[in-house]
Amino acid sequence: MGDGDTIALAGQQALWTALLLGGPLLVLLLVIGMAIAVVQALTQIQEAALAFVPKMLALGIALLLGGSAAAGIMRGFTTTLFDRIVAVGGAG
Repeated sequence: MGDGDTIALAGQQALWTALLLGGPLLVLLLVIGMAIAVVQALTQIQEAALAFVPKMLALGIALLLGGSAAAGIMRGFTTTLFDRIVAVGGAG
């Protein structure tokens, strides 16, 4: 595998890692935001804090529960990336 292929593969893996880490959180916030929007539309209460606070609470809880898994994913990606950097650059 050439250097260009290694760099392209590292970029692809970086994008997949970002999707793996951010995707579930974004979907969670989307679902909560839609539920709050429906409640606001039904009750005609247009308060910005009503939309902001529950999403931040849910994000905090999700990060507390899934933070160790996210750290493991990032650690694995970083280890793989550094190993590839050494392979491309050549070790001593």
